[in-house]
Amino acid sequence: METADWENEDWEFVNDDGFVYKRKKRRLDPTTTSSAPPPPDPAAEERNRRQRKKRALVKLREKYQKEIDQWELLSNTVKAIQEKAQNQQQQQREQAPSSSLSAIVSPSPSAHSSESACRRLVDELLLRVEAEEAIIQNISNLCDSAEAICNAQEEPMMQSLIDLPIWASPRDLMASLCDE
Repeated sequence: METADWENEDWEFVNDDGFVYKRKKRRLDPTTTSSAPPPPDPAAEERNRRQRKKRALVKLREKYQKEIDQWELLSNTVKAIQEKAQNQQQQQREQAPSSSLSAIVSPSPSAHSSESACRRLVDELLLRVEAEEAIIQNISNLCDSAEAICNAQEEPMMQSLIDLPIWASPRDLMASLCDE
């Protein structure tokens, strides 16, 4: 019975800037035909279409520029972390030979020298561990920032899928699919 309604009604195809869809033909009321609006100006329609297109492109460009700026910030942060790590490693290398030379040059009893050498070794290892811990913390913060950016981009995409009209009434969707 619903298919008969579908077939009996008059439908028209509409091409809206490349998007083609079907809608019911509009019936003109004889009382309103005398006060019908004049046909739209094609030049004005073209100007409006171009303005809409321009606004959409500007908005898209701003969105991508914002994303590029965020990635550049993350990239610069990674470079700064790498440079900092290299500087710390270089300082440790410079300190290690001087401490070993001072241990060789300064005469002391063997028990005292082995104890001080162990302390220096422990201090050097502690410095390395602290430097590595700082590097790991910086990288962890960087990963958190990248994850936040990805989540911020994923959220609108997921919401646009959730907001689709088919989720509002799945029964209507199934009924329309079964009718065809």
